[in-house]
Amino acid sequence: MNKVVKDVNEALNGIQDNMTLMLGGFGLCGIPENSIAKLVDLGVKNLTCISNNAGVDDFGLGLLLQKKQIKKMISSYVGENDEFERQMLSGELEVDLIPQGSLAERCRAGGAGIPAFFTPAGYGTEVAEGKEVREYNGKPHILESALTADFAIVKAWKGDTEGNLIYKATARNFNPMMAMGGKITVAEVEELVPAGALDPNEIHTPGIFVQRIFQGDKFKKRIEQRTIKPRA
Repeated sequence: MNKVVKDVNEALNGIQDNMTLMLGGFGLCGIPENSIAKLVDLGVKNLTCISNNAGVDDFGLGLLLQKKQIKKMISSYVGENDEFERQMLSGELEVDLIPQGSLAERCRAGGAGIPAFFTPAGYGTEVAEGKEVREYNGKPHILESALTADFAIVKAWKGDTEGNLIYKATARNFNPMMAMGGKITVAEVEELVPAGALDPNEIHTPGIFVQRIFQGDKFKKRIEQRTIKPRA
């Protein structure tokens, strides 16, 4: 089945106020840049965004925070985003901070149809407040619920017309789990190839999880913190 849409406008058709979105990436690596920029243009608001973090002030999800389009962030850390921190501390933004491994597994569980699971991560901290606790192998575990979204938006290095995706190096990060968790999954790719052109052994996300795919352009691929030293 050909899942190609002509551009980002068609890819994001149907996203409305008050929806829950999953957005792949870690820091600024592997984020769906084109789609995030279009969400800003669309002006949708009161969004719940599930993402490892929220980019930086002027890039990635930070652009949506600047426009006050996000009402709740479900993330694992604030990162380098001063506006994220400011809105969280002022109470303007509802924030659910989750241990990073638990966030990844909650997204994966949602895509696998597993409603909840027990994990030791977070026991004895604020993360565990109000959650069921059970002991396994002599160790307390807390119950974590799965995460799903109205739309999951991911970024891949290569994809084919049937939606099969390959992520490049560390840009793989949260993208595979989140691609599984959306009622509608949108993939923006750097290179779109015909069906059959990808080696099946290299595919990370099977096309069955993807409903829409398009080739993005003008990827900036910014670096969050560039560290350099003089050459010897």
